[in-house]
Amino acid sequence: MRTSPFLAAPGDVPALAAELDQSEGERRLRQVHRAIAELRRGAPVLALCEEGAFLVAAAELSGAATLVRLGALAAQPAQLLLAPTRAAAVLQRPAPGGAAAPAVAIRLPPGTTPALLRAFADPTAEPAALRPEPAPLPPEIPAAVAIRLAKLARLLPAVLAAPVAEQADWGAFAARHDLIAVPGADVLGYPDTVAATLTRVGEARVPTEDSRETRIIAFRPADGGTEHLAMVVGDPWSAAEPPLVRLHSECFTGDLLGSLRCDCGPQLRGALARMAEEGAGVLLYLSQEGRGIGLVNKLRAYQLQDEGADTLDANTRLGYGADERNFLIAAAMLRELGIDTVRVLTNNPDKVAALAACGIRVAARVPHRFPANEHNDRYLQTKAERFGHLF
Repeated sequence: MRTSPFLAAPGDVPALAAELDQSEGERRLRQVHRAIAELRRGAPVLALCEEGAFLVAAAELSGAATLVRLGALAAQPAQLLLAPTRAAAVLQRPAPGGAAAPAVAIRLPPGTTPALLRAFADPTAEPAALRPEPAPLPPEIPAAVAIRLAKLARLLPAVLAAPVAEQADWGAFAARHDLIAVPGADVLGYPDTVAATLTRVGEARVPTEDSRETRIIAFRPADGGTEHLAMVVGDPWSAAEPPLVRLHSECFTGDLLGSLRCDCGPQLRGALARMAEEGAGVLLYLSQEGRGIGLVNKLRAYQLQDEGADTLDANTRLGYGADERNFLIAAAMLRELGIDTVRVLTNNPDKVAALAACGIRVAARVPHRFPANEHNDRYLQTKAERFGHLF
């Protein structure tokens, strides 16, 4: 067994080069993951783009110390970048650049406090008495990188951003100021790249009330991020027709607590029961809570729904898109399981299209309907009318 790369035989060199390339790719993934963690603890990170280097911090978590730190390290005053939908509400006018802009820059007034930042960033917070002014549109790529970092962190897409004066050595600058530096291109490519690195890391037989012959297989990305699960019912590889497959995004409130605000719990249990009846199937339990916005933001969306917004408008008022999920993850899991043709158990035609776009052959869409109740009837109506679900 080779114990050191310096002992590699000539014939091993191509394989060793491939290993080193893979290690470099994984290192860059881990750097993005570290940057995400820094944002979640309220610290700024250094985003490296062709347009320059920018300090980026999450608005909802930026305390007084972060504001002072940005002021000390930045070449210009920090601006607040908001998703266009949120910026329009804060500015009380159409957002400059329109809805297609990656972000809108807000000029922060002198003496900006953490409480004021949160009021600008969070539509569920007490509104600010002060109406800010827009700043010139930020450079497109750095703005997209900053907003993407916040979304990857499952934080509100509202960030402080400030350019840093050109440095001869960005690595040394980051080390000197205890900053995580991350290339912007790695941030923008992260969702697709991380999906390609999923590997099986554990599995066990887990009989459930709905499907007694079930194995749960855990998949982990190379950056050490959140695991996704495949619940394999029976023997889907020996089925006479393509196996039933359900793409199920985790829902803490519906799956675990039995919330009546959605239909996720019945869909989860009903899918497993349907697969058990057929004798085979695969349910992919994807770590993409709230259509990819995370549990905390889903609770914020619920608050906005209680104030009159529907589920789509609530997400966009938070600054998110209607659906932020990445179904490349599902396709990668199916390929790792050796399944390339499926029948999809769903009412959502976008899932069918997404799997097909990722190279999985969809032999059929199988409807997956459950009765409404007095708490989720509007939610299901919105799914049909605004998301195109087929009931």
